[in-house]
Amino acid sequence: MGLGMKRLFHGAFILAVAGLISKILSAGYRVPFQNIVGDKGFYIYQQVYPFLGIAASIALYGIPAAVSRLVSEQYPKQLPSLRSFYVPLGAFLFLLAALTSAFLYTAAPHIAELMGDSALKVPLQASSFIFLAVPFTAILRGVYQGKQNMTPTAVSQVVEQLIRVGLILVVTFLLVRGGSDLYVIGAKAALASLAGACCGIVVLCFFIKQEPIISSVKQSLAWVHVIKTIFVYGFFICLNYMLLLLLQFADAFTLVSGLLEHGFSLEEAREWKGIYDRGQPLVQLGIVVGSSLALAFVPSITKKQLLDERASVIALLHSGWKLSFLLSIAAAAGLISLFPLVNRLLFKEDLGTYTLQVFMLTIFVCSLTLTTASMLETLGKWKHTAAVIAVGLLIKWMLNDWLVPMWGIMGASIATVMTVTCILAANMYLLHRYIPDIKLFKLPWRSLFVGLLAMVVAVGMLYAAAVELFHVKTRILLLVYVMFAVITGALLYAITLIKTKAFSRSELKALPFSRYLLRLEGRTRK
Repeated sequence: MGLGMKRLFHGAFILAVAGLISKILSAGYRVPFQNIVGDKGFYIYQQVYPFLGIAASIALYGIPAAVSRLVSEQYPKQLPSLRSFYVPLGAFLFLLAALTSAFLYTAAPHIAELMGDSALKVPLQASSFIFLAVPFTAILRGVYQGKQNMTPTAVSQVVEQLIRVGLILVVTFLLVRGGSDLYVIGAKAALASLAGACCGIVVLCFFIKQEPIISSVKQSLAWVHVIKTIFVYGFFICLNYMLLLLLQFADAFTLVSGLLEHGFSLEEAREWKGIYDRGQPLVQLGIVVGSSLALAFVPSITKKQLLDERASVIALLHSGWKLSFLLSIAAAAGLISLFPLVNRLLFKEDLGTYTLQVFMLTIFVCSLTLTTASMLETLGKWKHTAAVIAVGLLIKWMLNDWLVPMWGIMGASIATVMTVTCILAANMYLLHRYIPDIKLFKLPWRSLFVGLLAMVVAVGMLYAAAVELFHVKTRILLLVYVMFAVITGALLYAITLIKTKAFSRSELKALPFSRYLLRLEGRTRK
């Protein structure tokens, strides 16, 4: 492997680790945030969160991917110039960002009305400013990525998340102690995201001093091609990273109005939307468990050509799919089994437990959806996966309009699971269409059944003991008990899978701690 290729895969690994850290931070902080502001305050923040998340996705995935492609095409052996590249592209993107920000700020009262809560105007207006930071971070990240240096993107991403999360929690805690209005707190939390983005820009500027990426040579660009790449390629890539965000976006516009039709008052609808949103961080963390390790198999196929080494490529794809299936179904089953305790541990009370247990099925289906989407993107079918996600947004919106007035937040949970299932089915169809000989249903079903049975029985017995025998009630005892149950269930499941030879030798060798896993399975080295 050449030095350039080594640098590319090293960079991909750095980005993957940074993405994993950021996802954990992004999901984890919302639990203490909900504890500080309560379900109503959490509802307010979750209503504006999709806009913040869309801006973050554009700044991290969409525009950087498009700029990276432009740089690798137009400047393979030189750096972009300030006058010919940065200034015109920056001015163009900043104009778009300013128009978007102005539109969202001006339309905030109407958007709030569409969401069914006119008081959301101030938090929505505060969230509009985040788009102004997008051009600066996106262009710099894209240029570095185009030069196969992923470190600036990774470091700025993690720093941005750390500052954002820290500010949100500190500012919220101080405002709640000071007796501030919850809608004002939601607005300040949105502005904390802008502060995090600005810190990301500072980090990128620091890297510019260490490794300059600006040339003074006069250059010419085909601006029709530039704009097309930014809009088309950037848009489709961005959509592929926004599945969960778009589902939350649909909920933000349809759930409160649906709950009002269901018979709730506005105050009750706000509270129950906040209760439903408790599931979001848990689903996010579950998907990290269910798909992140599995996706480590997928980038490997870029080393090979599908036509030249078809059998090896299909084997790698299948291994990624199998690992995602086995991990995500266990994460979903474990959370569902323990959810009454988890709900009380994380959110102080067990309201909405049955609804959120149904919602946890999203972990399994969405992990498989993201895994299949990643496979299709690697095969160059990113337009197809983006189109499927766009259709999925419409499905979710229509299902919410239909099911929430009938069944309340349970209808929203069912709508989410049904939507993601439809997207998964479409991805599986596309994958089978382009690789007909991949066997997605060829899985170690016996090992899976035995492992799940062992885990669920153990976790169920521990749950029954906690409730009936030990009467665990305090949050500290709940934490100890839940952690013990999670570790016990996970170990039982993993040991059962390995002992029943659910994985091939090559798959075990690709996993962390492979030496110990092979020894546990009892295979001898050859």
